[in-house]
Amino acid sequence: MQFIQDYWPMMALALWFGYKWWNARRIKAWLPQLQSEGAILVDVRSEAEFASDHAPGTRNIPLNELGQHLNNLPKSAPIVLACASGTRSGMAKLMLRKNGYSRVYNIGTWRNFMD
Repeated sequence: MQFIQDYWPMMALALWFGYKWWNARRIKAWLPQLQSEGAILVDVRSEAEFASDHAPGTRNIPLNELGQHLNNLPKSAPIVLACASGTRSGMAKLMLRKNGYSRVYNIGTWRNFMD
């Protein structure tokens, strides 16, 4: 019991990163199906990050501009989000869900689009 009391923050952090890894792998496995349903692949990194390298077929909408582009994203299509680590795409997922998008997925890092 003392171990848990002493190390619970590290254990919680390990569980969080484990969940992010597992969820990204799950979405990555679903990607072919989502694409066959007309999924829109959105990279929410900055324009400079996107310009330096990106996955083919992705659309760049930086997180700080996403709210201005909601009219360009149909609510009927699945939307798969990515960024450098999965954090910004997680925030983008929350924003889209709050605005009525039901089929929103966070694949984590943009490199997961290419594997």
